[in-house]
Amino acid sequence: MLELQNLTKKFAGKTEPAVDKLTLHVKKGEIFGFLGPNGAGKSTTIKMITGVLNPTEGRITVDGKDLLSDPEGAKKLIGYVSDNHATYNKLTGNEYLSFIARVYDVSPEVCRKETERFAEMFDLTNALDSQISTYSHGMKQKIAVMAAIIHNPKLWILDEPLTGLDPQSAFDLKHLMRSYADEGNTVFFSSHVIDVVEKVCDRVGIIANGRLIRVATVEQLKADFPERSLETIFLDLTSHA
Repeated sequence: MLELQNLTKKFAGKTEPAVDKLTLHVKKGEIFGFLGPNGAGKSTTIKMITGVLNPTEGRITVDGKDLLSDPEGAKKLIGYVSDNHATYNKLTGNEYLSFIARVYDVSPEVCRKETERFAEMFDLTNALDSQISTYSHGMKQKIAVMAAIIHNPKLWILDEPLTGLDPQSAFDLKHLMRSYADEGNTVFFSSHVIDVVEKVCDRVGIIANGRLIRVATVEQLKADFPERSLETIFLDLTSHA
């Protein structure tokens, strides 16, 4: 589903690349956890996958569509929840979701059905006619999640999506991620909450200093590091990278 080949990003004035020759294949039907300490290159990688940043070198394909040669085709297959839940705050929740649906050519009928379904799931039904500027941090995160999935993308990218969510909404989102992947889609999930990654993800990729240092299932990692938690394995691998 998602192919990254020698993906590299260099910023002006920096001697070392933020992302260095990262090659990765993420499969259909899996939740892939992307782990790394602050400054490791996680967000830079995600911004290149979503087209926010252009790579210095390398190739990105989404379900066979090349992001550089066919950016519109590739981006239509992606739903993105950023780590800052960016929205248009002067719009109401309904207006914002309708706008996003039109961008992705989602019919008004499908938009209405999906809005009702997710609003009930995330307890936002009574807030949809209010401006997003009046929403709490957690409510903004919920509306960002709804907007990212309303067009049923094949690749759903979530950068720290659980931040600010109440326990019930966090539980519902994790369940939604699992069911979404089980339908044959792909979830690419970045988080600092290692316990959640351990419980939710099929495979994990660990990045440090811009380099992908390990890709494996949680079970494989634990087999290689017996009697260790994923947290201590992660800390050990990244501290020696």
